[in-house]
Amino acid sequence: MCGIAGAVGSIDESIEKAVQRMADTQAHRGPDDSGSFVSGHGPGVAFGFRRLAIIDLSSDGHQPMHDPETGNVIVFNGEIYNYAELKRELEGDGPFRSKSDTEVLLRAYRRWGKDMLRRLRGMFGFCIYDAKRRQAFLVRDRLGIKPIYYAVVERAGKSTLLFSSELRSLLATELVAKKLDPLGVDTYLWNGFVVGPSTMVEGVSLLEPGASLTLDFDAPRARPERYWQLAPGPIQPADVAIRELARELDTAVEQHLMADVPLGVFLSGGVDSSAIAALAVRANKGKVATFHIGFDEAAFDESRYARSVAQALDTEHSEFRLTQERFRSELDAALRSLDQPTLDAINTYFVSRVVREAGFTVALAGTGGDELFGGYRSFRDLPIARRASLAARPVPESVFGRGVALANRLRGGVASEVPPQTRWGKLADALACRGDLVRLYQVSYGLYTRDFLGQLASPRVRHRASFGLTPERADTLAHSLGGEIRSEIGRLELSMFIGERLLRDSDAASMAVSLELRVPLLDHRVVEAAQAVPDAARFFPLGRKMLLRELSLNRVPPSIFDRPKAGFVLPIEVWAKDQLAPQIEQTFADRALVESAGLDADALGRLWRSFRAGAPGLYWSRIWAPYVLLDWCRREGVALA
Repeated sequence: MCGIAGAVGSIDESIEKAVQRMADTQAHRGPDDSGSFVSGHGPGVAFGFRRLAIIDLSSDGHQPMHDPETGNVIVFNGEIYNYAELKRELEGDGPFRSKSDTEVLLRAYRRWGKDMLRRLRGMFGFCIYDAKRRQAFLVRDRLGIKPIYYAVVERAGKSTLLFSSELRSLLATELVAKKLDPLGVDTYLWNGFVVGPSTMVEGVSLLEPGASLTLDFDAPRARPERYWQLAPGPIQPADVAIRELARELDTAVEQHLMADVPLGVFLSGGVDSSAIAALAVRANKGKVATFHIGFDEAAFDESRYARSVAQALDTEHSEFRLTQERFRSELDAALRSLDQPTLDAINTYFVSRVVREAGFTVALAGTGGDELFGGYRSFRDLPIARRASLAARPVPESVFGRGVALANRLRGGVASEVPPQTRWGKLADALACRGDLVRLYQVSYGLYTRDFLGQLASPRVRHRASFGLTPERADTLAHSLGGEIRSEIGRLELSMFIGERLLRDSDAASMAVSLELRVPLLDHRVVEAAQAVPDAARFFPLGRKMLLRELSLNRVPPSIFDRPKAGFVLPIEVWAKDQLAPQIEQTFADRALVESAGLDADALGRLWRSFRAGAPGLYWSRIWAPYVLLDWCRREGVALA
């Protein structure tokens, strides 16, 4: 797990220095070692690297790593979990010099070229300098666990593509303008995160999951090619599919326990993290360490459930408390960890910091269980909303729009300056979807109604996207659907909530404290195996994730999980109305900052006053999202052109 940086195309001294700055700004991702490589000035490559040593802690794992047989060079961020299996297959080509998975990648490319990708099982972002073909091969893993950002810069008629594990390191090159991308802002205001391949910075793109770039030195054009995507079906008989899923789950967790450094499991007390802890114990790799973070606020604290799971599994369990005082004192560091503005991430930052301070370098999390096994309300609510939306197709949008607006005003109260922005406040938007599942999904997760978003976004930003998506991304999502509706919802959750939000946030927040976060449930073989299970066996009874429980939690009393679902969230709403209120209010009052970030200052003021007055249908997220955006823009010096 590391930070990589590089340039492909026209290389000179200024590009070398820019790559070095990109690597230096990622020192938190790799405090154990650093390195660089330059193929030479002119058409070629320059690589920078920061290492967090996980496998083969010796200097043999140093990067950039060279293949002495071909002259190829690699920079690699991530883990190849089946590297030992691949190494055995490749040993006939000669002895290995190290015990690292990096060398296995180089050797695999030597033998199989780009076809190596179909053999890899892991999380990765890497670039290989192909000396013979005079090309660079830039790749991101299938689910998008590891990010790769890139930008093409033109200087004196020559092109250079810059890439990095973090967007902010590209800004450090001083070759990428600090300009907000209006499209990125528009998608952020809808979703609470920027929808890729766009980013918050104009001219910078995010390489999509399961995609690669083949870059010629003379003219490095960014034309991503898909090498993997989750296809609908084929559905297998339930018993066959479940047996295969069980095998893949066991294999994935056992492989994810591979490390030459201390490793632990985050245990919230819910089904997903408990399943990972149970499968880790089943793998019999020694005593499993688990961690839990609790809160003084009883409504958010699930310490007793985590403790019960740990006792049932006989893990080495540690509990830590996050108080409002510590949150306030360390909030600045948490916000600094954000590579792009996002609604989420700081919860992962605090968890990661606690685990790292306890002496662990690797942590396993249960991310993905809700999306794969139907844990969210979306699996129950969206089919109902779709039927209602289809039934409303003959009715003009203006008719039900006026009716819903009247109902919201009555429910919100006369004094409310901003109508409800929750799901029941977005009924008109849902009916306007006319049965389009992608749009319904977007409405259900959107922060604001279309009407209020039109007020909150400034004219330079609004209407850049539709329902929080570009037309191209909406089409891609629509074409990926097929089969039963809950499988379709699951694919949307994996693509949007997981791919665009949780994974990106988790990477930035955990690596900010030099912690490698692993997500076994999002191993692509597990995802494919789950996809093959019939809906009736995979999702029902809805919200219970019974299949995952049956496959992993036989040692844990079922009664522990017979309670309402509560995702791991910080009690920010409580804190925002207390200690953080002056800080948020001061930021929102900075009219120049607000307008430079693409927001309407008057609409933001109405939103803040309504939230402080306790208006119904205004959750903390509706305040937190614009605050994080403004804080990030101020820190990074990024503004609309």
